[in-house]
Amino acid sequence: MASRSERAPDPPRAPDPPRAPDPPAASVHRTVLREEVKSVLLQRILSGHYAPGDRLVEIRIAEELGVSQAPVREALRDLESVRFVESAPFRGARVRQVSDAELIEVYPIRGALEEVAVREAAKRMGGDVSALEAELAGMRNAKDIREQVEHDARFHELIVAASGNSRLLEIWSSLQVETRTAITALRMGLTPQEAAELHEEIVEALRRRDTRAAARAIRNHFDHFGRMLAKTQRAES
Repeated sequence: MASRSERAPDPPRAPDPPRAPDPPAASVHRTVLREEVKSVLLQRILSGHYAPGDRLVEIRIAEELGVSQAPVREALRDLESVRFVESAPFRGARVRQVSDAELIEVYPIRGALEEVAVREAAKRMGGDVSALEAELAGMRNAKDIREQVEHDARFHELIVAASGNSRLLEIWSSLQVETRTAITALRMGLTPQEAAELHEEIVEALRRRDTRAAARAIRNHFDHFGRMLAKTQRAES
């Protein structure tokens, strides 16, 4: 038997695969600032503090909120993409007149997309709803509307992603779900607890792997918001 000193040396250890770099802290901070600024602007638009036609001056808003102009510019761009703000050369950004009818229009679209998604998700998730329950807990414990909406949008994104249909997820993402969710939450005055409760039927159906019940729960979820916004529209007309 060869002595320890005569043994062949161990083969060199393969280097660990390169680790993806963490996102720069400055980038994360800027994203959070953009969402906070957007939340403030949405509240002001929906409350009437900013009336249709009012100018939204970047530098003035930035100074008032104590931030740089970059997150304000990005927040205004997000609001323009969902048609709450409009801009024109040499005129800057202005508040656009938005009706509840425009908000209502998106719910049948989301309902149809997410009904397709949840049918597949019910099969693929295997009853494991732990990630969805974590988002419900996040909704209930949200300290502000931004956190509440973040968990709400993430809840629905998890379901669409669980369908395994990348094109469906792409179309869903194009609907600016987080911003529209914020608009609805502010418009209807949803509390964190109420927001969480409106998702529990969906979780229970997915826990049971009940495809039909999950599809029905998703459909009822969006029908509810459509009816509530329509009711608000009639009350204000």
